[in-house]
Amino acid sequence: MVLLAFVFAATWFITTAIAAHGPRVLQAAGTGAAAALAVGTLIGPAQVLARLMQFGPLRHADPLRVARIASLGHPVGVLALLVAGPALAPAFAMLHGAGGGLMTIARGALPLVYFGPVGYGARQGLLMLPTRISQALSPYLSGLALERWGAEALWGSAALGLAAWLALRALRAPSSRA
Repeated sequence: MVLLAFVFAATWFITTAIAAHGPRVLQAAGTGAAAALAVGTLIGPAQVLARLMQFGPLRHADPLRVARIASLGHPVGVLALLVAGPALAPAFAMLHGAGGGLMTIARGALPLVYFGPVGYGARQGLLMLPTRISQALSPYLSGLALERWGAEALWGSAALGLAAWLALRALRAPSSRA
């Protein structure tokens, strides 16, 4: 439970930070204002496309494996953006969005797979408490980081995404009872 709570809190901190400051982050990374707005519009479609893939090609994929892949979307996107610059800003947006879209499904699926349906609602409430707190703090804290470090603040969110991936790697494969 603790690892899942951390994963969800970390990934939603990142998602909320980019939702609040996306165009500003892209501009800090060297993307022009108009391009930053245009690139920012790719996040939503990437989220939807990733969710649709879970009902198609990824329908029978292991939810833990999908969550692990999803948690890497933002860090890989950050690496592309900060190493290659504005030319890969669309890749950042698509990777970030796809990871967030997949994680939305994992947030509901993983607790069900690991703990079963009995007490699902109460367990979800417990798991989501840290997530809601991190979402509330994210715009403020990420705004402070952006003010202080500019685009380099993305290394911090990438590290948080990698920490979520490591937490998912620490989880055993789900039991067969689910």
